[in-house]
This record gives sequence, C-alpha cells and structure tokens, in this order.
Amino acid sequence: MGHTFAELARKINPIVRGWLQYYGAYYRSALLPLLERINAYLVRWIRKKYKRLRPFRKAQQCWQRITRQYPRLFAHWAWTPRFW
Repeated sequence: MGHTFAELARKINPIVRGWLQYYGAYYRSALLPLLERINAYLVRWIRKKYKRLRPFRKAQQCWQRITRQYPRLFAHWAWTPRFW
C-alpha cells in the first residue's frame, strides 16, 4: 500500500510505453489527454499520501520540482509532464 513514486513508475511504465508506441504512431491526438489524466492521478496520489502537499499550490510546486529533477521517471513525461 505504501508505494513510492519510483515503484509506481516501475509498475505503469511498461503499459504506458506500449500505448505510446501503438497510439503514438496512429492516433497521437487522442493519447495526449490520456497522458495528462495519468499525471492528474499521480498528483492526486501525492496530495493524499503527503499531508503537507494537500494544498493545490504546494502539490503543483512539488510536481514541477519532480518533473524537472527526474524528467524520465515516467515514460510519458517525454511527451507531456503537465497535469492540467
């Protein structure tokens, strides 16, 4: 239950890479909203896991810091690191 960000990345990256390869070649415009939605779920997970990040502004700053420090942590961040 107490996953880390790296564990989440390890679990979902193979699935998302498959989506990127298949839909990225045929229907890229439909894939971008899905990738942003995944990011929104990750932000929600961060806000629930860490009490100090429950305010939206703090969670947003944390998200920006993480995506800058680890730009390849999640496979889909190469396409879109934003979450809304």
